Amino acid sequence: MNTKLNPFRMNSIKTNFKLFFACILLAGAFSCSDPWEEHAETSDANLNFNLSEALTASAQTSEFGKLLTETGYDKILASSKTFTVWAPTNEAFAQVEASALASTAAKKLFVENHIALTAFSSITQQDTVTVKMYSNKYLEFKFGKTIADANVIEADKYTSNGLYHIIDKALAPKKNIWEYVQERASTNAMSKYLIDLNEVNIYTRDSVQKSLSLPGIYADSLTNSYFTNVYNLNNEENKYTFFLLEDGSFVTETERLRPYMNRISEDSTTTYTNYFTVRDLAFHKAITRENLPDTLVSKFGVKVPLNEATIAEEIQLSNGVVYVMGELEIPLETRLLTSTIQGEEPFQFSQGDKRSNTFYREKEDPNGIVFNDIMVQNHRINRFTIYYGVSNLYTTSYKVYWRAINDIQTNIFQQRVNIGGFISEVDGSLNEPFAELPYTNVEPNVYEEVFVGEFELTVKGSGQTLVSLMAANSTSDGVNTLSLDYLKLVPVIK
Repeated sequence: MNTKLNPFRMNSIKTNFKLFFACILLAGAFSCSDPWEEHAETSDANLNFNLSEALTASAQTSEFGKLLTETGYDKILASSKTFTVWAPTNEAFAQVEASALASTAAKKLFVENHIALTAFSSITQQDTVTVKMYSNKYLEFKFGKTIADANVIEADKYTSNGLYHIIDKALAPKKNIWEYVQERASTNAMSKYLIDLNEVNIYTRDSVQKSLSLPGIYADSLTNSYFTNVYNLNNEENKYTFFLLEDGSFVTETERLRPYMNRISEDSTTTYTNYFTVRDLAFHKAITRENLPDTLVSKFGVKVPLNEATIAEEIQLSNGVVYVMGELEIPLETRLLTSTIQGEEPFQFSQGDKRSNTFYREKEDPNGIVFNDIMVQNHRINRFTIYYGVSNLYTTSYKVYWRAINDIQTNIFQQRVNIGGFISEVDGSLNEPFAELPYTNVEPNVYEEVFVGEFELTVKGSGQTLVSLMAANSTSDGVNTLSLDYLKLVPVIK
């Protein structure tokens, strides 16, 4: 009889051994029979030691073990909780830059970036597991063979309170994008502006969000207007791509946009010009250089053209990547966005309770496309008005279009659009609009957009701009009907 063991069977035994101990550490997360009875029968000497003891005693990881003791993490890794440690070899530890261990705080952060709560075995059904480290950074454990840019050279070394993997490179914690921006604030104008948004509210709502922030420095705090309105670049849980303009490019882009950002003061004009320059430069995913497309679309719908040749520097960070751009020009034709106002989303009506005459409709156009609109009919009030608000208008001329459906009357009615002004507290009527577009016919069964006029905005105030839809100066049914699917305000390039 041939007594030589089949090598494939031996590999199977090793795999099952690892799975068995992973079951023990996950405390019943997987189905394993009599785990503690079988645990007691194993001869693995490491199971007599906790993680702290095992890492310090190992000839491969003793230097990392010394740092555990120095930072007090030897006590944490001796507790009854279950941990996973990715421990660098002594050779890898010797290659760590001095700056990563320059202070007690730096040493603790370094250690924390190698430790995770709960067990992460190299045997997993997932190709990539995102692991939250004690440092609050997130690292990717891929195929059980690599973590971040380090290779696992010995995996699944179990102890009494967890397991450790030996890696060939230390996991020195990287800065996140916001930490990098803060570091550049003294030498980069765009970075300095972004830091200044800690104190500036772009919108009224920003102050409310900031008031809800927790004290201190937290990855999920909203202490900056860029975090509130664009993306929280201090958040370690998500990945971002961020384009940081060098000073020359930043000045060029802001000067091109400045004529469209006139505010009541020079300072506020500068603040809003800079904001609308930088708000389209962050994207909610990390994109490697080789996968950068020729155009990205920002959160706000702006198309941002990219030219790899203008990338001055690429910096890989803990929550994404920063590309420092020597040049990045966004054409005004794509930068200045059309504002669309949905008819079924008013915030107020003029005098009188006309809810019984107001219809929020779901309709289907001749092409079978479903849309929503508003219709107010037979209200018997002359110049009855529906009010809307629009944000982010530019100081330029606008062409105004509407789609207004007249599908339940055979006669034509007229309505008009007004821009700006204020609402009377006495009777809800419109006062002092700066632009009154002409009354325009709403003909039966027209589903195309209709041009209704132009206006020019020379100075933009704070908050929203009032936009109103006004009925005919008549009390007659069928004559003073209002209808609106949407309004489009299309900016004109100067």
